[in-house]
Amino acid sequence: MAIEETTPGLNFIRAIVEADIRAGKNGGRVHTRFPPEPNGYLHIGHAKSICLNFGLARDYNGLCNLRFDDTNPGKEDVEYVDSILADIRWLGFDWGDRLFYASDYFEKLYEYALHLIRAGKAYVCSLSADEIRAYRGTLTEPGKDSPCRQRSVEENLDLFQRMRAGEFPDGAYVLRARIDMGSPNLNMRDPVLYRIRRESHHRTGDRWLIYPMYDYTHPISDALEGITHSVCTLEFEDHRPFYDWVLDNLPVPCHPQQIEFARLNLNYTVMSKRKLLELVDKAFVRGWDDPRLPTIAGLRRRGYTPEAIRAFAETVGVAKRESMVDMALLEHCLREDLNRRAQRVMAVLKPLKVVITNYPAGRVEEMDAENNPEDPGAGTRKLPFSREIFIEQDDFREDPPKKYFRLSPGREIRLKHAYYIRCDEVVKNANGDIIELRCSHDPESRGGWTKDNRKVLGTSHWVSAAHAVNAEVRLYEKLLSVPDPAAEKEEKDFKEYLNPDSLEILKGCKVEPSLAQARPGDFFQFLRQGYFCVDPDSTPELPVFNRSVTLRDTWARIERSRQDK
Repeated sequence: MAIEETTPGLNFIRAIVEADIRAGKNGGRVHTRFPPEPNGYLHIGHAKSICLNFGLARDYNGLCNLRFDDTNPGKEDVEYVDSILADIRWLGFDWGDRLFYASDYFEKLYEYALHLIRAGKAYVCSLSADEIRAYRGTLTEPGKDSPCRQRSVEENLDLFQRMRAGEFPDGAYVLRARIDMGSPNLNMRDPVLYRIRRESHHRTGDRWLIYPMYDYTHPISDALEGITHSVCTLEFEDHRPFYDWVLDNLPVPCHPQQIEFARLNLNYTVMSKRKLLELVDKAFVRGWDDPRLPTIAGLRRRGYTPEAIRAFAETVGVAKRESMVDMALLEHCLREDLNRRAQRVMAVLKPLKVVITNYPAGRVEEMDAENNPEDPGAGTRKLPFSREIFIEQDDFREDPPKKYFRLSPGREIRLKHAYYIRCDEVVKNANGDIIELRCSHDPESRGGWTKDNRKVLGTSHWVSAAHAVNAEVRLYEKLLSVPDPAAEKEEKDFKEYLNPDSLEILKGCKVEPSLAQARPGDFFQFLRQGYFCVDPDSTPELPVFNRSVTLRDTWARIERSRQDK
């Protein structure tokens, strides 16, 4: 049956999988894998791949392995392994008993290399790395054979076994595939299979002195695990002929199919693991879980939910061509999730004191406030109200511009869940700075409504001064100041495009008393401010909140504009 006869709306990878199932290929099995390298933390692009591979297994009654491609010991660390395991679990996926490491297969990989040598399809080469590059040729010029290419099978076996035994220094020899130095695909011009490297491995210690290359290891690992569909990103498309060559020339148990899709590119951020590592190592950010980074750990600390990230991955979909995705879409997915679930609370980030002069001193009322208008079952809570409160500094203007509907001298506003108040007096310090407002309230407007049904255009959130909890709030903006540094006319190091205003730390914020019990990971909507979560730095004495996303939905506006056109 043709692929076109699949279910409407399927992406091209699912179309291939369904066609294979109908044709009885692989006995109708679907077995995928997610193969991270443990040389850094996972980011949102990896999350897309995780959702794709585990999702295929889930939807077609198959299996998905988790396999660490740990063939580069100098850049790998147990810290990265642990973080990857935690990130995948947090995203909501489970590999069951199918946790593997490429290092599990080191002995088998070595035996397969011996098989290639005996078959005359691999040889030991003494050219340096620079010489190998020079001999490889260019896209328009063929390569030329290494002087070592005609070594006998016996000599190659002897040298390779001595490489393993540690007789030679790093860089003295490599093992290369013997394919075609005139191939139009540079990846087929006798690629390196093994190199000498005296570096301790996080799992095998110092037992191995030679390590296999990723492109050689990956197809064999797939075959040994019975993978049916080896899904990878588009940069491996030119590597597919070598993937197939390895499997075609070795007695492996099966031949998986490699399928490539476009990786995720997100604007205003960095998606290169090398660049992320540089930002961390040089302390441009506070670590791999810095909320400004697109790492899963950073997104989790910022307040993103697994549900939002999975929804984002599904919305972005799977494509064959590279494209740039707007950060606004990721933010939209988070708003959609948190809008349904986040409790609404009062938090004043830049406090201005208000004294309600006609409200009895010492009196405290409890105001009813809904927890989430989107969820009728969320219930209500009590908010203490007293003579002295805090409102936002931006909610008052002494000389208001046109269409300013907040508080100003002689103007009345509504306090959310409480009373109408009117500004009667502005108190300033010796420098002329406003430090306090003196207001009067309408006792008949409790709950925010009056008997005469008069209306005001402005509504402000507030916190009772006597009951307020001091807090620190961290406001995050985009990591980069431009959408895509590579698209800029002026070539600069990417770090020159780092946004100097990507983090603003506000101290002395005032939040409602219920937030004293908040725990790291809890999320809330601060009325009129955005969605926030409790940071791991938080303590009972000083809660710390990260702004996950603002309330302004840029993506929804973009979509409306597209529809209008």
